[in-house]
Amino acid sequence: MGCPAGPADRPMPLDDYRKKRDADRTPEPFGGEATGLPGARGRFVVQLHHARHVHFDLRLEIDGVLVSWAVPKGPSLDPDEKRFAVKVEDHPLDYADFEGRIPEGNYGAGAVIVWDKGTFVALEDLASGMESGKLLFELFGYKLRGVFTLVRTKRKGEPRAPVEWLLIKKPDRFAVKETARKLSDESVLSGLTVAEIASGKDRGAAIAEELAKLGAKRGVVRAAGIDLMLAESADAPFSAPGYIFELKYDGFRLLAERHDGQAHLFYRRGSESTVIFPDIARAIASLPWTFVLDGEVVSLDDEGRPQFAQLQQRTQLVRALDIARASALLPATYFAFDLLAFEGFDLRPLPLSTRKALLARLLPKVGPIRFADHVEERGAELFEQVEKRGMEGVMAKQLSAPYRGGRSSAWLKVKAEKTGDFVVVGTTLSKGGRPGFGALELAVRDGDAFVYAGRVGSGFSDKQLGEIPKLLTKVAAPPCSGPIPREKGRTWVKPELVVEVRYQEWTDDGILRFPVFLRLRSDKAPEDCRRDAPPAHVPTAPEPPVSSPVPSRPEVRTTNPGKVFWPDDGITKGELVAYYRSIAPFMLPYLRDRPLVLTRYPDGIRGKSFFQHDAPVFAPTWIRTERLFSEHAKREVDYFVAGDVETLAYLANLGTIPIHAWGSRVQSIQQPDWCSIDLDPKGAPLADVTRLALALRALCDEIGLPCFVKTSGQAGLHVLVPMGAGPTHEQARTLAYVLASVVAKELPDIATLNRVVEARGGRVYLDTLQNGHGRTLVAPFSVRPVPGAAVSMPLRWDEVGPALDVRSFTLRNAVERMEALGADPFAGVLGPSPDIAGALDRLGARVRATT
Repeated sequence: MGCPAGPADRPMPLDDYRKKRDADRTPEPFGGEATGLPGARGRFVVQLHHARHVHFDLRLEIDGVLVSWAVPKGPSLDPDEKRFAVKVEDHPLDYADFEGRIPEGNYGAGAVIVWDKGTFVALEDLASGMESGKLLFELFGYKLRGVFTLVRTKRKGEPRAPVEWLLIKKPDRFAVKETARKLSDESVLSGLTVAEIASGKDRGAAIAEELAKLGAKRGVVRAAGIDLMLAESADAPFSAPGYIFELKYDGFRLLAERHDGQAHLFYRRGSESTVIFPDIARAIASLPWTFVLDGEVVSLDDEGRPQFAQLQQRTQLVRALDIARASALLPATYFAFDLLAFEGFDLRPLPLSTRKALLARLLPKVGPIRFADHVEERGAELFEQVEKRGMEGVMAKQLSAPYRGGRSSAWLKVKAEKTGDFVVVGTTLSKGGRPGFGALELAVRDGDAFVYAGRVGSGFSDKQLGEIPKLLTKVAAPPCSGPIPREKGRTWVKPELVVEVRYQEWTDDGILRFPVFLRLRSDKAPEDCRRDAPPAHVPTAPEPPVSSPVPSRPEVRTTNPGKVFWPDDGITKGELVAYYRSIAPFMLPYLRDRPLVLTRYPDGIRGKSFFQHDAPVFAPTWIRTERLFSEHAKREVDYFVAGDVETLAYLANLGTIPIHAWGSRVQSIQQPDWCSIDLDPKGAPLADVTRLALALRALCDEIGLPCFVKTSGQAGLHVLVPMGAGPTHEQARTLAYVLASVVAKELPDIATLNRVVEARGGRVYLDTLQNGHGRTLVAPFSVRPVPGAAVSMPLRWDEVGPALDVRSFTLRNAVERMEALGADPFAGVLGPSPDIAGALDRLGARVRATT
């Protein structure tokens, strides 16, 4: 404990306390679980105790115990009120959180609540003050603030009265006349009164009865499984009927749960934060019901304004002792704004007006957990006051709205200044002797990928300039698309670190103007860094606002459906489009999030054809494209990305026959999902192709690698090993080459690694060159421009053999085959990465054993 020691003649700590109590008969703590605070501060608590008489107990942490005074009328904030106080036995530090009922027959039998708590600072030496009979200290509590003094009184004929003191409030800015402020009689932990604890009455029972009458849905709701409701942005403050307006708190979003008597806290990303905020967890556990709350945890300054920097100090602590001390020195406050579950009822389908009304009845009026209050309709006026006080902004919420996961226009955020969360994707070199870095390159999430958003170079402290680079992991290429700068002098990093940035506006090409760094956001996931899309207008009527329109995906109309694309087979363009629609459930998993390269045949397989990398300017806005650097074109290319059936139909209606896909997805562009070996016969017999495919499988089985096979749709086979977006393109290419080399060496009569057709000598070419950044493979189920409209068909390994006919799988029977199979035999290629390093070690041992 950092406060100075008390008088030397005091008996052993807690002797008197323990002599008066039986640990087997009372729930009161007996010491040993709490540690003192460092430095000049100590804990204080005021407990309201309904024993033979109702009285207050003031306890100050001095020399490792709570030195205690009974104050019959309780503390006052009026300097003219002198409150009589009686010195009683010291109490253990962990008594500061005790709340409950001491059973009859025990010392001090009756109900106890934590009326107020916090920290104090001694303004004069405590040891000499205890000796002289005058203590001067400042309290930092939820109800009591400011400077107080305790003065020992004297009796006639006695030099001093060791147990009789006066508690007096000193004049300061927190002093008020007794009639000017009525202090709440509720606990700052549970919100219960001492009378409620004494009588055993449960206000929650009445609420549960109301919920049953309302027809609320019954069911166990756990915080860990809840999808948070998120807000869209409004472009301006507004007032409107049917809305409430809350403060937008500058903290961390938390779900708080009490289940089976235990408290659990979860960040918005789903990770548990209970150990980080033990003060909040204790308060949650003190509430006597089962429930789930949604809210924001903040750290307040002396003016009651959230200070994110203070809060962030707490989240960076690891040691239990440091966390315990910080919970006292930097107390957190949890503002609960929604009640999602209560006593076996799921409240999420109920309107917000009902949920908030119930929540207000449950929570303490002051303390570490508070009801997030609101105003109705007058949002513009609230925003004006928020802006004057330098606070973050306002949340507008529809009173009629249920609680639904994901972003919704039923909740709107109006920020006092434009700020946003961005993921760091790179750094630039520092100049002029500046330490660390010059600027951070930023990106936002768009769909399932990151898009470049500009750079921020101001707002950093010297400490941050030195520490931020330590949090970054270098990568070889930009992990984002968009208008990426190409000049030298920057380092690209994994999109893992999230920062908050203030900015003036977005440019037309999606770049931030005048950004300024504000802070790191460890509570935000990179996937949450999405650019806000404000609604076109703010609501002015009681009708619910309509969500910002999402570009619709109209059903694609096939143009010239009767045009014959395969003259010998009579297969039309209409059949091609219909096939891609029908096969979409099987095919889309291999296309989703991947840049695509098309080969278009506008006049069928006998007409002219051309490759298409760039999406045309006339492509509809609902079609997803991704701008990436093309090694082939040596420039930025807007690639098509197909994630739904209508996009697939649109591509087919362009006259696209085969569709080639990148081996990596846009969100992990440098880490492929597979490595491939293309068994290209070019005149070699199919029997040799199948023999080599089986040899590759046998080799993979031997060294512990899964592998999968499909037809190319022409004459060969493709054997793929899943990589799980873990290894790099170069590692995938190396693995493919090593596997192909071993098989080619063991079967030299039918296999070759020579790409030149004339030099193959009728052998099958094991092609590993389609592994690499921007390299493509014909997608599973893709149609080929060959007679019969053959498709690239996934195979079971037991189908690979002499009887296999690779051209037998066509546009006209592929869907029927897959429906008959039920499960896709190729789906494992999208699975996790196997133990590549272990497999290569085993392969090396195998090679050494045979040489």
